Amino acid sequence: MDALKILVVDDESRMRKLVRDFLVKKGYDVQEAGDGEEALERFYEEKDIALIILDVMMPKMDGWEVCREIRKESKVPIIMLTARTDERDELLGFELGVDEYIAKPFSPKILVARVEAILRRTSAIGSEETLKAGAIEIDKTAHEIRIDGTPVDLSFKEFELLTYFVENQGIALSREKILNSVWNYDYYGDARTIDTHVKKLRSKMRGHGDYIKTIWGMGYKFEVPEE
Repeated sequence: MDALKILVVDDESRMRKLVRDFLVKKGYDVQEAGDGEEALERFYEEKDIALIILDVMMPKMDGWEVCREIRKESKVPIIMLTARTDERDELLGFELGVDEYIAKPFSPKILVARVEAILRRTSAIGSEETLKAGAIEIDKTAHEIRIDGTPVDLSFKEFELLTYFVENQGIALSREKILNSVWNYDYYGDARTIDTHVKKLRSKMRGHGDYIKTIWGMGYKFEVPEE
């Protein structure tokens, strides 16, 4: 089996080397880019990139712009790196479809753990399992969702979130539980992160957004109304 390909984008060569060395030790094929324009060139050339680690502050084109361009045609998982800790930046990243958000300085081992968590979830989708709940049908093998028989275009994280809800029907889930399960690590951030994702997910559920019930002061519960 060929090594999974990861694109590391950062204008600091020392940072790229640090991340590359840790990923190579884990058996990944690491590609590098020193600015946003080069990142897009590499992305379009390679075609089979499994994950992107993307710095926010870069010359020529910043990480937000790169993310917007990539999201126009791909749902490849993106981990955003930033030296800023403003939660508005973090929320913007999730709005743009970023899968993880890591503030510098960070532990390379933690970064690698998050990379592996995302890639495990991506691979685990090939478990040949179909889930059904009311009007929703989830094909985990094909990574497809149909609502009322019509395909629905969801981001990687939205797919993971809806799958998690369907797999836990009728169970009251706290925001912390959802974050730890879907994002797969202890998340010390603002609860608005999960609220933002739920809002976007509901808007794409073709009139069935009410399947996701809000439990005030706690989190959410997925329930299909009885007919």
